[in-house]
Amino acid sequence: MSRTKLEVKLWIFKSTKELNERREAANLKFIKEYSKGMSEDSIKEFFLTTEEERDVFKRYESILHNFCLKFQPPMPKNVVRNSLQYFKRFYLNNSVMDYHPKYIVFSCAYLASKVEKFNVDISQFLAHMIGDREKAIEIFLNRVLFLMRQITFDLFVLHPYQFIERFLIDIKTRYTKISDPERLRPEIEEFLDKIQFTDAYFLYSRSEIALAAVAYGTTKLEESIDGYLNGILFKNEPEKLVCAVTAIKTMVLMLKYEALQIFTPVRANLEEKLDKCQNKKNNPSSAACKRKLEEQDEVKT
Repeated sequence: MSRTKLEVKLWIFKSTKELNERREAANLKFIKEYSKGMSEDSIKEFFLTTEEERDVFKRYESILHNFCLKFQPPMPKNVVRNSLQYFKRFYLNNSVMDYHPKYIVFSCAYLASKVEKFNVDISQFLAHMIGDREKAIEIFLNRVLFLMRQITFDLFVLHPYQFIERFLIDIKTRYTKISDPERLRPEIEEFLDKIQFTDAYFLYSRSEIALAAVAYGTTKLEESIDGYLNGILFKNEPEKLVCAVTAIKTMVLMLKYEALQIFTPVRANLEEKLDKCQNKKNNPSSAACKRKLEEQDEVKT
């Protein structure tokens, strides 16, 4: 199954373990930098653990999603899904303690809007920021530029739509045991809506995600795709068949154990803990950040 070279190089990983190691590295890097002179017990009490960071991330991922869904005029699905992928990419290598998610969510939505040519006024995003409007615009645009740097200016997000169309056409043409494959579309969309809250985009090619979406749809409608996989798509290719079936089963489990976690609210004490340990230099409302911006202005002049 195809994977673009850039996708493999930057955003496709071998395992969940590798993703967790990156997140843990970001967590430990921040703690090491800002815990000098603190005892081990104080460090554990003051900073977020990797697991706690993940809880915070999932909460703000849900906030970003809700913001996109409620946005007026309505955001196209590609804008919503790109926003979520930018958010995921950013926090794969950054700690929520270093960059509070509440200052990143709107940047992801704005950047996705621009990339997908969904023309909306910046004021609709600035409405969620307080303070001097001119300064807010500067801070907001600087943050968007910073977001672009952090995701290595790779703004294109490949989605599985074209592969889904290919599979549906192929099923209509070569596998007539599934009656009217067009009936699968609502369930396929349901799968795509849920899978974006998991790590699937980091672990599987878009063709693998598309095949899992089609398989999910057939299962929901009490149909079977087994004959298509065994006798047509992977005929005489047992190794590829095993890989495909394993990927499908794993993604279905992801929906069950990862996607639904977005509805779990973050404990209030985690928000309080984050407010205390976050990097004040990256908090636009802090005195440290204001001094940093003033110093940057002096350098410019």
